[in-house]
Parts: sequence; structure tokens; C-alpha cells
Amino acid sequence: MTTIKKLTTPLTYDQIKDLRAGDQVSITGVIYSARDAAHKNMVDALKENNPLPVDLEGQIIYYAGPTPAKPGRVIGSCGPTTSGRMDAFSSEMMEQGLKGMIGKGPRSKAVIDSMKKNGAVYFAAIGGAAALIADTIKKVDIVAYEELGPEAIRRMEVTDYPCIVAVDSEGNDLYQIGVEKYRVID
Repeated sequence: MTTIKKLTTPLTYDQIKDLRAGDQVSITGVIYSARDAAHKNMVDALKENNPLPVDLEGQIIYYAGPTPAKPGRVIGSCGPTTSGRMDAFSSEMMEQGLKGMIGKGPRSKAVIDSMKKNGAVYFAAIGGAAALIADTIKKVDIVAYEELGPEAIRRMEVTDYPCIVAVDSEGNDLYQIGVEKYRVID
């Protein structure tokens, strides 16, 4: 039986230092959604010596652009976007205290190196489960860049948000480990 590790935000290094690539986790607390355009806006703000719209210390950013909520729901479908699209911005976000990222797909060597340097972790969301994921989101507020529509930064309160550690704080990468484990040698 697989043990699911429970995490509560904001994350601390003590919470994530023992996580390993492949661990199943359940996250409760606040996470923020942000995609490409919001990340670009935040990096531009930093370049201009302006404060970020949210304090990233210990936070998790979920790479998602949720659809509008149906009546009686707090959010629509909320599946992950490809994380590599945020690679150009991720190191700067970790320098601001970001401890976790949620998305899908592998990360660049530069991002993994920054994760090791900054004590951060990358979680893979469950692919094809956008409706299930939406059920774990209990409250949503747009906190910045409302003009970006689905790409605005949202503060989301989640309960038992399921994901898998894809890259741990030591740089162990499930996308590499998994391939090696099942590689067929001719």
C-alpha cells in the first residue's frame, strides 16, 4: 500500500527535504495559479524593482488557466499546463522564495539546478483529471493581472490536492528515473 504524504502550505524546506521523486502527496492550504503571461509580468516587475503582487515565500504555483465556474461551483476545469513554458521564469520565482511548482511534463536542467540551489520541489499534476482536481479547490480569488483572464494569478484554497513529486529538492527527476527503469537494452 502506497503512503500518501500530507503537505500543508506554506511549504518549508523541512517539509520538502525528505520528499523523493515518485512520492504521492496531498496538498492542503493555499496555492496560486499562474501561467506564462503572469510569470512574464512578475519577472518584468522584478526587473523594474517593483514588488510582486503576491509574496512567494514558501508558496506553490500551479501552472493552470482554469475555465469559468459553472453555477454552484467555485471553479471550472482546472488542469495543468506544460511546465516547460515557465522554465524561462522559474529560477527567478524560486529566488523570491517559491518552494513548489505544479504542472505537467519535464523541466529543464537550469530549473532543476535552481531547485537544488533554492530547496524547491516540482509536483506533477494527474494528467486528464482536470475535473477531479477542480473538486479539491474550495475557494478562488483573482489576486493579480485580472486582465489576463484565465492566466490571471488566482489564490486557491485546496484540500487534499493530489499530485506526485516529479523532481525532488535533490534534483532526482522522475521523468528520467522512469525512463531508465523501463529502458529495454538491445
